[in-house]
Amino acid sequence: MGKLSGFLDYPRQDEPRETPATRVRHWREFTPALPESVARIEAARCMDCGIPFCNNGCPVHNLIPDFNDHVWRGRGRWREALDALHATNNFPEFTGRVCPAPCESACTLGIHQTPVGIKAIEHAIIDTGWAQGWVQPQPAHARSGRSVAIVGSGPAGLAAAQQLARAGHAVSVFDRQARAGGLLRYGIPDFKLEKTHIDRRLAQLEAEGVVFRCGVGIGDAAGQLSAAELLDTFDAVLLAVGAEQPRDLPIPGRELGGIHFAMDFLRPQNQRNAGEPVADAIDAAGQRVVVIGGGDTGSDCVGTCNRQGARSVTQFELLAQPPAQENKPLVWPYWPIKLRTSSSHEEGCARDWAVTTQAFLPGSGADADRVRALRVCRVEWRDGRMHELPDSSFEIEADRVLLALGFVHPRAPLLRAFGVAADARGNIKAEAGAHACSYASSVPRVYAAGDARRGQSLVVWAIREGREAARAIDLQLRTPADAAR
Repeated sequence: MGKLSGFLDYPRQDEPRETPATRVRHWREFTPALPESVARIEAARCMDCGIPFCNNGCPVHNLIPDFNDHVWRGRGRWREALDALHATNNFPEFTGRVCPAPCESACTLGIHQTPVGIKAIEHAIIDTGWAQGWVQPQPAHARSGRSVAIVGSGPAGLAAAQQLARAGHAVSVFDRQARAGGLLRYGIPDFKLEKTHIDRRLAQLEAEGVVFRCGVGIGDAAGQLSAAELLDTFDAVLLAVGAEQPRDLPIPGRELGGIHFAMDFLRPQNQRNAGEPVADAIDAAGQRVVVIGGGDTGSDCVGTCNRQGARSVTQFELLAQPPAQENKPLVWPYWPIKLRTSSSHEEGCARDWAVTTQAFLPGSGADADRVRALRVCRVEWRDGRMHELPDSSFEIEADRVLLALGFVHPRAPLLRAFGVAADARGNIKAEAGAHACSYASSVPRVYAAGDARRGQSLVVWAIREGREAARAIDLQLRTPADAAR
């Protein structure tokens, strides 16, 4: 488990970053992977703790002590480190860049020191694997004669596609966007995840037999493939469409111009960076921007506004400001609630907590149909409920408002097209598990995984669900028809 005294001998080795003043001038990633010598020292900090809580803290149950030990023992063992990483995670280059690393919150060393930099080690392993040519297609040795359609090409859909193709099934992935990748491509900004990482994985999947059909909608509208056509053509269908329906803020003035959902702001910028035609780009250059919502999507909006040259960026969060440091004896090894400052916040952003927006205020004259300001007030949380504080209202001027309030459920038309039942939150109703009926919807041969099933979550959870759904589908396809009945 690394060097036995490593956690005593070495301080944490963090990944280097470009300075905020430098990185806001471009859209590229600005956090290079740790050099081999530095990653080796960080891996040496992994303790022989007996019970690797990090393994359970990771949604895909990465074999963290195993790959740490391989890295510590030197380049001659990095190929084994990559194999250990790929054993549970199809796309460590995604999680090594955008995952919030719940594994590190569960690290035993983190009880009294800074935890092992597991995410940085993962980043270094996979980047080395690609550079050395170790990541190669793994096509199936034999074909099953069965076929699966996957609707949605985000991390859940891609993970399921790879697992099913390697199991010998014919896999076709459908996506209504022009290119595959889902929110990895069209939601996460390039400065967090450059799209070349997606492209080379897509090339690997194609070499393994996966067929991508992009620009194809699934539903009952004219020009789309119908749900019935998919079910007639394929032996099973997996819905991995994400939770795309954004949460709205229906308050006075919501109809004013200049108020946008976060994805309507982020997607065109990614398309523009990729050289794709964009008809509805939103530019924050020279403008006062207010971002409502304090999560990762809100942070992505902040970083994008800074790169577009916004005059100012303010971010509001409805909840109270969390503590700078969690109470570790109380919460470890679980994900703690504490103040988190992202790289985008470091680049310039005024943050305010326990604030609710009461109304969007219009301009005057020729700008009467556009937002001019927000009327907000401070709130207090008591007994799990929000209470507006009297005499705390104030206005803040804004030329643009970005709603980053999260996502509530998949878009309803697709669910109606397949006739699948929804749960109380509007997600596709399907139970997770490790058996052949796992991830099965209410409609025979239709499965669901990722955010479409569990609600808005992390990339690493989507990968896990895609893998587990693929296992359930494979078990079902290999079950004789009479036994299935």
